Amino acid sequence: MFKKSLIKGRGAQQNVHNRFFELSHEQRDDFLEYCYKEGEVPDQNKTLYLQVFPKTIVNKVKSPDVGMAYSMNMYQGCEHGCIYCYARNSHEFWGFSAGLDFERRILVKKDAPKLLEAYIKRKSWKAYPIIMSGNTDCYQPAEQQFQITRQCLDVFLRYKHPVGIITKNALILRDLDMLKALAQDNLVSVNVSITSLSETTRRILEPRTATIKKRLETVKVLSDNGIPVNVMLAPIIPSINSHEILPLAKAVSEAGASSIAHTIVRLNGAIGEIFTDWIHKTMPDRADKVLHQIENCHGGTLNDSRFGQRMRGEGQIAKQINDLVALARLKYFKGKSIPKLNTELHEIYKDGQMKLF
Repeated sequence: MFKKSLIKGRGAQQNVHNRFFELSHEQRDDFLEYCYKEGEVPDQNKTLYLQVFPKTIVNKVKSPDVGMAYSMNMYQGCEHGCIYCYARNSHEFWGFSAGLDFERRILVKKDAPKLLEAYIKRKSWKAYPIIMSGNTDCYQPAEQQFQITRQCLDVFLRYKHPVGIITKNALILRDLDMLKALAQDNLVSVNVSITSLSETTRRILEPRTATIKKRLETVKVLSDNGIPVNVMLAPIIPSINSHEILPLAKAVSEAGASSIAHTIVRLNGAIGEIFTDWIHKTMPDRADKVLHQIENCHGGTLNDSRFGQRMRGEGQIAKQINDLVALARLKYFKGKSIPKLNTELHEIYKDGQMKLF
């Protein structure tokens, strides 16, 4: 009898229905049974890179509680496969599923450097930090092939424009030369996401990300080279990584991080269904406990979309998490902070070279 197995190297274990489509596609058990008996593979589990041609690349962020005003994403979808990723829902706008499609159908914006250059050269533009990876990781595996992020860093460097980076991939160290050059004028800061010190936890939560050891090394190398690093302990998931807050904070502080930030997991949109299916398959012994504790943090539901409340949660479990993070800051980050990025130089360099008059 055919027995379903986990899809290796992926976070999501299914493609969920796209809310914008009337029809849906599913793999039925009788089809999988047929493939099993015939020795056929029903799903090749391959990643496809699809080039798209957006008209703009810089986005104005309207959400008041995300800590950024402008963002840009060189890739849509993310092969890292983090099961909790809030960006999964955005893949539905492109006609794909927030589940496996998000990890296996990666949209590539090769024109991003040209679009960025045109945007920041506008006469009306006043320099303000633009965050790379506001939605999906700019150093995900696709970057090794396309190097779009590196080309965009070159644009920021030439025009002396401030940039922030969010990543959980050690590939960022490939661009250490550019980061150091930007840091000389206080034009860059990096946010490294580290959610656990356990490789077992990382592998099931974030299957195609850099190892924890590599990420801690990345924090150290960046910090040692004068590049300010904030570590995102995000998201905190009750009964999965919530017990690691203090040891995580200690480890990243010792690696050189200047600050930490956190969010409490929220499973909005299609992510609730994806996460629920995943945890029952990967952690069946504690699935219900984890789901109920997440609900406890969000007024009895897995989803919370209230600005200002959605990332911090409510209730006793959320209070314990938030109090632990506050204690971690007091214990390991007293007197440390991330400097405000320099917005004064760009106007002088807006035409690509320093103005003489």
